[in-house]
Amino acid sequence: MKFAYRFSGLLGTVYRRGNLSFTRDGSALVSPVGNRISVFDLKNNKCETFPLATRLNIVCVGLSPDGSLAILIDEEGAALLVSLIGKCVIHHFYFHKPVHSVSFSPDGKKFVITKDNVALMYHAPGRTREFNAFVLDKTYYGPYDETTCIDWTDDSKCFAVGSKDMSTWVFGAERWANLIYYSLGGHKDIIVACFFEENSLDLYTISQDAALCVWQCDTELDGLKPMPPKDAAREKNAAKNDEEFLEEPKGEEIHGKANPNERETRDKVKYSRVAKYFFNKEGDFNNLTSAAYHKKTHLLVTGFASGIFHLHELPDFNLIHSLSISDQRIASISINCTGDWIAFGCSGLGQLLVWEWQSESYVLKQQGHFNSMVSLAYSPDGQYIVTGGEDGKVKVWNTSSSFCFVTFTEHTSGVTAVTFTSNGYVILSASLDGTVRAFDLHRYRNFRTFTSPRPSQFSCLAVDCSGEIVSAGSQDSFEIFIWSMQSGRLLDVLSGHEGPISSLSFNPMKCVLASGSWDKTVKLWDMLDSWRTKETLILNSDVLVVAFRPDGKELAVAALNGQITFWDHENAVQTGSIEGRHDLQTGRKELDKITAKQAAKGKSFTTLCYSADGQSILAGGLSKFVCIYNVKEQILMKKFEISCNFSLDAMEEYLDRRKMTEFGSMALIDEGAGGEDGVAIPLPGVKTGDMSYRHFKPEIRVTCLRFSPTGRSWAATTTEGLLIYSLDSGLIFDPFELDIDVTPSNIRKTLHQKEYTVAIIMAFKLNEKKLIQEVMEAVPSNEVDVVCSSLPDLYVEKVLEFLASAFEISCHLEFYLIWAHKLLMLHGQKLKTRSVKLLPVIQFLQKSMQRHFEDVSKLCEWNIYNIKYALAISQQRGMKRLAEETSVDEDDLDSDSDYLMQEVHKDNFSS
Repeated sequence: MKFAYRFSGLLGTVYRRGNLSFTRDGSALVSPVGNRISVFDLKNNKCETFPLATRLNIVCVGLSPDGSLAILIDEEGAALLVSLIGKCVIHHFYFHKPVHSVSFSPDGKKFVITKDNVALMYHAPGRTREFNAFVLDKTYYGPYDETTCIDWTDDSKCFAVGSKDMSTWVFGAERWANLIYYSLGGHKDIIVACFFEENSLDLYTISQDAALCVWQCDTELDGLKPMPPKDAAREKNAAKNDEEFLEEPKGEEIHGKANPNERETRDKVKYSRVAKYFFNKEGDFNNLTSAAYHKKTHLLVTGFASGIFHLHELPDFNLIHSLSISDQRIASISINCTGDWIAFGCSGLGQLLVWEWQSESYVLKQQGHFNSMVSLAYSPDGQYIVTGGEDGKVKVWNTSSSFCFVTFTEHTSGVTAVTFTSNGYVILSASLDGTVRAFDLHRYRNFRTFTSPRPSQFSCLAVDCSGEIVSAGSQDSFEIFIWSMQSGRLLDVLSGHEGPISSLSFNPMKCVLASGSWDKTVKLWDMLDSWRTKETLILNSDVLVVAFRPDGKELAVAALNGQITFWDHENAVQTGSIEGRHDLQTGRKELDKITAKQAAKGKSFTTLCYSADGQSILAGGLSKFVCIYNVKEQILMKKFEISCNFSLDAMEEYLDRRKMTEFGSMALIDEGAGGEDGVAIPLPGVKTGDMSYRHFKPEIRVTCLRFSPTGRSWAATTTEGLLIYSLDSGLIFDPFELDIDVTPSNIRKTLHQKEYTVAIIMAFKLNEKKLIQEVMEAVPSNEVDVVCSSLPDLYVEKVLEFLASAFEISCHLEFYLIWAHKLLMLHGQKLKTRSVKLLPVIQFLQKSMQRHFEDVSKLCEWNIYNIKYALAISQQRGMKRLAEETSVDEDDLDSDSDYLMQEVHKDNFSS
């Protein structure tokens, strides 16, 4: 089995904090998710998370105007320069202080960042390769408090910076003779946003108390005069003299004054306030939290702390419409280049919405689980993933698009377990509210609710391979309840355990149920023998999780002492064990009194999962590591570090001494004074402020692991969300039985001589995907039958695996269907004898075909209805059509649809 699994996607979390940005063409949205970024392609309905991460949560993202570069800055001011085309990190930089905002100039030559009360202008990374991509150009001083926002003029000559000291500053990107800096007041609260009017120096400023000031400038952009050559030369020399004594060029410094004297303001640009508008009605105190402005359409969008947004047309301040989209504060707003789509991010609930304001409809509406995810399950074909969370929601995700397409909210308490039935159209979920619910994926409804005679909290769930028997284990009554899916009746209550039931698992091949409990036993119940206890396996510690191997011949048990034991359940004999405690490598939490090494003695694996072929086992727990063990050799094969985000707790092995004081850890102190994320600390004697609110860091943990039935990927529910790791086969040279004669030129020569079978075998020996595709597609369709019959058994499996992956990307649908059909018809009987080993490949093939079948069948049906409609219209108009022709056309289309249906179900022989 290969272990080259790479991070391939993040589901279940769509937005955490930071600013949203649309790409240059306006069809994709870049959203910061923790310490990663996700790109939502709104036209193709797909989401992709880049395989790169910052050290802490991302707080601001700046996209270059050409759409090729992005600057990601985290909570401590560490920046990554990222290529959006290559999806890789180009450069690292550290700004030494937290950064509030970053913005590229419209011409792409400069970018400005704001930190503390300073604005820093850098030369933008160019197309030339440089040793240091970030070169400081100018430093702007002026505001007395922290800076909050930036906006540029259209010609990149000036930019405006808003501040927490209620002032807005306009700075010249160059030293203009009539504009170096200008300070604007007029507000009574923090400046949230400032925007220049299109091709003008006129300015709009918006403050947190929902007030808008309109500023008019007496000078046009063309009226900005360059500095006289003498003054410019004098300043350059002064700057050079300063730099001689410095190790690195510091750049030019511009110090602004809030109240310049008359001599300094003579012949300079002047601003006057034309109007002041208020968003809130009288007596309404709703804080404005974010804003965005589209210059071409003069559209202003403002978001509020109550989850309401307003659309206004400027400069007349006409309200177009307002809508409540959430009950949490809107943290970020962005408008795309055409001004049609508006993106909203709500960090409290992790919501991401894209709203088309003209048609008043959602383009995208996604939300992750409010609290952490607890469990997940793959559908039998690997196409969907269902997740259950502590917020009581059950969500279903599409693995190819990474979007959630249905959410079930019937549970009134946290969901503890979810699973699919074998047909893939029914989802079961167990909850602490005392119910097990069955959901239908055809009609998206809760069609069965299973309950116990006395209310009890269900901690685990299992369904047998036929999908008829549903079982759930109780935390408080120590019983296992058995229901019939068909009738919804309670069939039996299994008693015998003396502690809470921690895990249930049905044998995939036999009617046997394994149950693990905190009473240090695993019991095996025989369904055919009136649910009598077949065996009781006694362990040394509390049982946390049990899992059967896909062929049903082995049982894995993880216990509280950190051991994974393997059992031959037929003979009740232990066949092996793995001591996994040291592999977990738990970190030390900020407030822990003991070291990570000591804390690890009480840690264990809380989730287990066999790989699709049963040769390996995946294990995870209260740690940032996921381990893959070889079952036969009982050794650790690989460890995956699922997160490098130090914004989470228990990430470091040792305490950071810089955070320790003589009074203890700085983590004990609630910092902030009622700001964005800070805690409102009341003054002595003042009885305001929410005393129950505490700022805490979520702890890194893996709550559930599952292998995809296709064997190509595995998923983990973690503190960060639902992480998917898959085999990245495109970049790895992995030959198979390679000879010295097997070269690309020899393969092409053999192909030219029309020795197709030999060429295919040689191509698979070299195992280069593009070459295999070239050889396969060179085989004439009428020769496929002959080639398939002469293929050795060893290569049939490899061809099937290639076909499954080729279906996902190739447009030669019928050609590859012929290949799959012939292979399965000619080698079906031989493959059936190895069905357990081949099952992942067959399921991978079925998943690929099923997806195409759904797409093509919809298209065929649509075409049939359109043709019927066109015929009906033409007959009404009196145009003559031969009935025979129409029926032939319809029959052809129907037969095409039937043919596809047949092809999809031809691989079901193994089930």
